Amino acid sequence: MTTAGKVIKCKAAVLWELNKPFSIEEVEVAPPKANEVRIKILATGICRSDDHVINGSLVQPLPIILGHEAAGIVESIGEGVTSVKPGDKVIPLFNPQCKKCKTCKHPTGNICMENDMTAATGTLKEGTTRFTCQGKSIHHFGGTSTFSEYTVVDEFAAVKIDSSAPLEKVCLIGCGFSTGYGSAVKVAKVTPGSTCVVFGLGGVGLSVIIGCKSAGASRIIGVDINKDKFAKAKELGATECINPLDYKKPIQDVLVEMTENGVDFSFEVIGRLDTMTAAFACCNNAYGVCVIVGVPPNGQNLSINPMLILTGRTLKGAIFGGFKSNNDVPKLVSDVLAKKFKLDPLITHVSSLDKINEGFDMLRAGKSIRTVMTM
Repeated sequence: MTTAGKVIKCKAAVLWELNKPFSIEEVEVAPPKANEVRIKILATGICRSDDHVINGSLVQPLPIILGHEAAGIVESIGEGVTSVKPGDKVIPLFNPQCKKCKTCKHPTGNICMENDMTAATGTLKEGTTRFTCQGKSIHHFGGTSTFSEYTVVDEFAAVKIDSSAPLEKVCLIGCGFSTGYGSAVKVAKVTPGSTCVVFGLGGVGLSVIIGCKSAGASRIIGVDINKDKFAKAKELGATECINPLDYKKPIQDVLVEMTENGVDFSFEVIGRLDTMTAAFACCNNAYGVCVIVGVPPNGQNLSINPMLILTGRTLKGAIFGGFKSNNDVPKLVSDVLAKKFKLDPLITHVSSLDKINEGFDMLRAGKSIRTVMTM
């Protein structure tokens, strides 16, 4: 019996209050309206950005269904949808690509003006939500909301991928892997023979390392206060790893000494102002490039001596690794299928939606790289 055009009742993880556990609820998911797509989510990753919402550092309206790193199959489509059809494998896009706005038309810009990250309305483009629970409307997150067995997204926020793609792996392309890998190869444009340093060795930081290695960097230094992450970082391409707590001087000074006047490329993948400052300061003063990848604390400003810029350093950042999502996500999936790089080492735990709170506990404790929940 087809579900197209009908309300679907399914399981979802709802965040009702800040700093509280998710509640596994039965939610009602309305059919897609015009230019919308309803997706059966089959795999979704637990990402630090979701945790930023839980602790309030990334402000979103509540109650909300989080989740933005996922893959699934199109269940039904609304009127006017032409890019996907029921049965297609897709990746939802928290950073969509409408291909019509000024940013999408720019050759390098990738923050589509139709995204729901900057405005954080908690709705789809049409202005309302498709989720109901206990008689209350539940907000969307980033236009994706993948911590639900079914979700509805705008058409431009769903991209068709190869039908042979393993969804439990390529779901990472929906955020973590693309963000890290693209920060190295597309944003920083790491050069062969260069020296790189990566602050933060979680899933995104490790993806930066994969990108640096694929770009031909000869020296890749991982920085983290959790030494348990060093082995995985070296497995993926780090040539050495250091712990700031092992030194009496600022870590940027240590790195400048280690690299004879600073690194060529540095990446901050934590989201702390002190590590952002360190990442910028450890760059070579004449040509070093620092890329901010971690989500910064809400309402706080970074203070930098402008002399650090005047001498030639570059400070930059990008969402989603600078990739134009609709254009680039299918290519990245094809690269996985062609074994250009492996996603398996990034997935340390496979779980279920019922155990989502345990997954976030492991993330906060530094005991997991990526937990993928399969539906």
